[in-house]
Amino acid sequence: MAKLLISITNAKNDTDRATVGCVVANASVASGVETVIFLSTEGVRLAQEGYADDIHEEGFAPAKKLLTDFVEAGGTIWVCSPCFKKRNLDEHKLISGATIVGGAKAVEFLSTGASSMSY
Repeated sequence: MAKLLISITNAKNDTDRATVGCVVANASVASGVETVIFLSTEGVRLAQEGYADDIHEEGFAPAKKLLTDFVEAGGTIWVCSPCFKKRNLDEHKLISGATIVGGAKAVEFLSTGASSMSY
């Protein structure tokens, strides 16, 4: 099975990139590809309940819907632990389907032959 890791490093600082990363992740998982969204740097904020509620780029579905649809389709969301902690975010307010992991988890996934895209 094909594997793809989508690295999203943006949130409200660049809603276009955050949104397009989620759109591509949805297309990937819908195509039967084992797909992981890896949220790091500012992107970790997308993993907090309520944060993505008002992100809606023209021409795309709202970010909250994109993230929910991705998980419901079988996608995985990993959140960079050091990035999350640096921003003093609340691990009890993670969106459904998000898991806090270390960077080694992403490296392990990539070492199995997964491709990667960054937004």
